[in-house]
Amino acid sequence: MPSHLFTTRTARIAASAAAVAAAFSLTACGGGEDGKKAADAPRPAVSAGPDASAGAAPSHGADGSSGTGPSAKSPSGAGSQGGHGSNATPARAGAGGKHGAATGGKSTACTAANTKVTVSKLSRPINHLLLTLTNTGSTRCDAYHYPALRFDDAQAPTAAREDSKPQAVVSVEPGKSAYAAVRTSDATGEAEGGKTVRSLEVFFANRDGGYGDHSARPALPKGTYIDDSAQVTYWQSELDDAL
Repeated sequence: MPSHLFTTRTARIAASAAAVAAAFSLTACGGGEDGKKAADAPRPAVSAGPDASAGAAPSHGADGSSGTGPSAKSPSGAGSQGGHGSNATPARAGAGGKHGAATGGKSTACTAANTKVTVSKLSRPINHLLLTLTNTGSTRCDAYHYPALRFDDAQAPTAAREDSKPQAVVSVEPGKSAYAAVRTSDATGEAEGGKTVRSLEVFFANRDGGYGDHSARPALPKGTYIDDSAQVTYWQSELDDAL
């Protein structure tokens, strides 16, 4: 996938981003235990290098607790995701899906409770991180839409790359994985808002496009730098499709 910044946004996407951002803002300003948990998120471990996991933090956070986050709708029609590959199984998302067939059997949404998310730094493309979601449960789970990311105490989630939206839901069998890539910063260094971040929360979407209250808190590679051009892809069944 190309990694250049897409500056054209539809009104629909803008409205959705505003809704999720508002949810982030409410969570950050809510105070109480949820705010304290976000502030007390564990410090990241040092990266193991390109294509290596920077930390296998459990989905409920290294401190044994879950974060809290947005409950907002993603862009209209985001339920029609897709993917191909051996790790995650493409399952039909209704009449609109062009690829994949329902695999049958019980399935549930991928959440912080039934998955583990790890983060690794990629050498190519530059300025990219890889999120790997692994199904740790005993039932197939569906990785809906895109992961909503909060770096440090951000008031709004990282923007999603709408051109990475698959055509069918990405279903992840037990022990298998799905992927999302994060373009952390502009390669030219011209984007604003650059800063080094030390923590990350990952929120999961449900079938209807809402985002659950519990987050995964994987460790970030040391020295992770982001700016206002950061973007994240939708979940993909194949690593190559996320890049």
